[in-house]
Amino acid sequence: MFAIGNQNIINHLGEFVSEKRLKMLRCILSNRTRYITVVLEDVFQPQNASAVLRSCDCFGVQDVHIIENKNNFNVDPQVAMGASKWLTLHRYNDLDNNTVGAIGVLKDQGYRIVATSPHTYVTSLNDFDITKGKFALLFGTELTGLSPKAIELADEHVLIPTYGFTESLNISNSAAICLQQLSYRLRTAGIDFELTPNEFNAILHEWLRKSVRSSKLIEERYIAK
Repeated sequence: MFAIGNQNIINHLGEFVSEKRLKMLRCILSNRTRYITVVLEDVFQPQNASAVLRSCDCFGVQDVHIIENKNNFNVDPQVAMGASKWLTLHRYNDLDNNTVGAIGVLKDQGYRIVATSPHTYVTSLNDFDITKGKFALLFGTELTGLSPKAIELADEHVLIPTYGFTESLNISNSAAICLQQLSYRLRTAGIDFELTPNEFNAILHEWLRKSVRSSKLIEERYIAK
């Protein structure tokens, strides 16, 4: 089997989709980013989990890191509208405290860890500096928000300014607001947010596999030539 992202097999699989479809896949990928990534800690309601994935897809965020300490992450297909098919999901569920492991992985990859929290002594979303480097936005469980460990390990904290009696928004609303504002600012700030050529090809290869019926068999036959 060719390595994922191999240009020859990408070109071959591309022959099995319409020119319009291939152009659309490439166009969407050109707007995908890993400069922003999303981390979901113990989100358990399928509607919320699915809505966040849908927002990530809509606003071009490719990776979602899913921490499962106490709750399993489940998706509602009717809400997600197929979004998870086009995202790269990373699950952390094999340690006693998966939050520590996930944040460690992200820090090793050069991400700033940014906790979304209504607590005091934090930066307003409007004032958050996107130019300081790529960042991971952490969102917590519906009932209690982020865990104390996640808040402790975060490099920065942001909040969405609100002006009513309610302290915070639903997680799906919070994620949508954050991603809309930050992705827009990212695309207008002159920051190099695009995928690398290798990342682009690897994801395009995966998307073509999902778009072409019997793609595994087609690849095997191509290799056997």
